[in-house]
Amino acid sequence: MPDPVPLYGEDYKTDPYPLYTRLRDKGPLHRVHFPSGVHAWLVTGYDAAQQALTDDRFGKNHDLGNDAWRSKAAIMPEPQHSQLQVHLLHQDPPKHTHMRRMVTDAFTPRAVERLRPRIQEIADELLDAALGDGPADAGGRASFDAVEGFAAHFPFRVLAEVIGLPAELARDFDRDWGKVVQPVGPSDPQRPVYEGRLRALQAYIARVTDAKRREPGDDLLTTLVAAHDEGSLTTEETDSIVFQLLVAGQEPVTNQITTALVALLRHPEQLERLRKSLTDEDGDPALLARAVEELLRYDSAFELTTWRFFAEDTEFHGETVPAGDSVIVSLSAANRDPRRFADPDTLDLDRQPNPHLAFGHGIHFCPGAALARIELQTALRTLLTRLPDLRLEAGPGELPWVHAVLARGVNRLPLSYAPEGGQDVAPRCPFRH
Repeated sequence: MPDPVPLYGEDYKTDPYPLYTRLRDKGPLHRVHFPSGVHAWLVTGYDAAQQALTDDRFGKNHDLGNDAWRSKAAIMPEPQHSQLQVHLLHQDPPKHTHMRRMVTDAFTPRAVERLRPRIQEIADELLDAALGDGPADAGGRASFDAVEGFAAHFPFRVLAEVIGLPAELARDFDRDWGKVVQPVGPSDPQRPVYEGRLRALQAYIARVTDAKRREPGDDLLTTLVAAHDEGSLTTEETDSIVFQLLVAGQEPVTNQITTALVALLRHPEQLERLRKSLTDEDGDPALLARAVEELLRYDSAFELTTWRFFAEDTEFHGETVPAGDSVIVSLSAANRDPRRFADPDTLDLDRQPNPHLAFGHGIHFCPGAALARIELQTALRTLLTRLPDLRLEAGPGELPWVHAVLARGVNRLPLSYAPEGGQDVAPRCPFRH
C-alpha cells in the first residue's frame, strides 16, 4: 500500500472495508491522507481504538493542531471556526465536563423513552406525506426515495421536539446547511459555497437563541440561553452547542438509517426475518433492538472520529507522532475486527454481546446515543411494516455514497414496494389505543 494511504475515492467510499482489513492486518497505526491534502494518523483495530478513545494524552481542541495540519485541514474559516467550533467535540476537560453536563439531561434513556410514542407519530406523518397515493408501475409496485421521503427529515423533526425548537423556526431550517459538517479545504472551488452556508446558519442560530430568550420554555435550548445570560457559557460556546445540536445531532442519524436499510436490503432473508418479528403475533419482540445494534456495528454512519492531537511528540504504537499532527480513529475498522467480533463481515442480527464503537467510547461517547437508538428502531419498524416487499432499485455501484471525510451514508436510496394493503400490515402507531 502507498504511504501515506489515501482515504478517498469512489471505490473507498463505496466499500471501505477491504482497505480497513488490509490496514488492520498490518498493524494499529497508519499514515493516511485526506482529499484536502492533510496527512494524518489512522488508528485501526478494536483494542487500539478503545485505548485511543480513552487516552488522556490526546486533546480535541483545534488549538493543539500544528501549522501543517491547519494549513490544509478541511475546517471552517474564520471567524466561524472560533464562533461555531468550540462545542463538545472540540473541548477537553474541565470545559468539556461543564458543557456536557448541560446537555445530557435532555438525552437520558428515561427522558427520550417517554418520547417514543411521539417519535412514532412523526415517522408516520412523514411517511404519509411522502407516499400519498404514489403511482404504481405496470407490475403494481410503487417507488420511494428513502432519503428525501423520510431519512432526511425524520431526525430533525424529532430533534426539534427534544431540544425545544419552535415549530416556525423548525420549518425554516434548510437541510442544505447540514453540509457544513462536511467542510471543504481552503483551496477547494466549493469553498465560497460552503462559507455562504455557514453565514446563513449563523444567522439562523442567532434567531433561535433570540426566540428562546423572548419566550423561554422548559427545554434544552432555554437552558443553554439561560446559562449564557448567567455567565456560565460564552456566546461562542452557546452558539457552538446549538450548532452541534442542529447539525451534528441529526445528519448522522439520517446516514445511519440509510446504511441500515442498505445492509438489510442486501440481506433479504434478514430483512424478512426482522419484518416478521414486527408483524407476526409470535414474532420475537426483542429482535428489533438487537438488529439496530448489529446494524450500527456492521456499517456505522460515523466511519471515522474527529481529530485528536498530542501536545508534544509522542511514542504511539511504535511510531513517533509529532505534536499537533492529527490522529483519527476508524470506528468502522474497529467494528469489523475479527479479534473482537466473530465473523465480523457477516450481518448477524442475533449477535450478543455486541460492544460496538459506533457511538464512540470514553468521555466523548455520543450523548444522544439513547435517542438515536429509538429513532433507528422507529424508522425500521415504520418502513418495514408499512412498505411490504421492500426492494432496492439500484445495482452494485449505483448508490451515491456521501463523500464526506468522516461520514458514511447515501444521498439517495431508491426503493420500491408493493402498495396493496401496505398500510394494513401493522398498526399505524403501536402506542395508540
